[in-house]
Amino acid sequence: MREMVCINCPIGCNLKVYGDSEDSIRVEGNKCPRGEKYGRDEVLSPRRMVTSSIPLRKDEKTGIFEMVSVKTESAVPKGLIFQVLSEIKKVKLKAPVEVGDVILKNVSGTGIDVVATQKREQ
Repeated sequence: MREMVCINCPIGCNLKVYGDSEDSIRVEGNKCPRGEKYGRDEVLSPRRMVTSSIPLRKDEKTGIFEMVSVKTESAVPKGLIFQVLSEIKKVKLKAPVEVGDVILKNVSGTGIDVVATQKREQ
């Protein structure tokens, strides 16, 4: 049995999840269907959104830069988080950057893109 708090809504149900396979999972403590899905997914295939920031060079002469926040468009498998962050760390950006611009396509072979969450101009 695993205990966890559902994070899908503000209620924060205390879940108890029994079993570890598709056929044997039983979730208790959820007050809505989202809690049951969260408990099942968390045991069978945990996923997380990844957020980070990437330096953006503002001035080639002075080397001045600022940071641009980025995120995965959807949750990635929890076991790939550090691999995704490693790929993000390699990126170098130049202005302009718009919110929603794809910064990394298909990060770590997940089919999920990393996108900018901030606008930066020259």
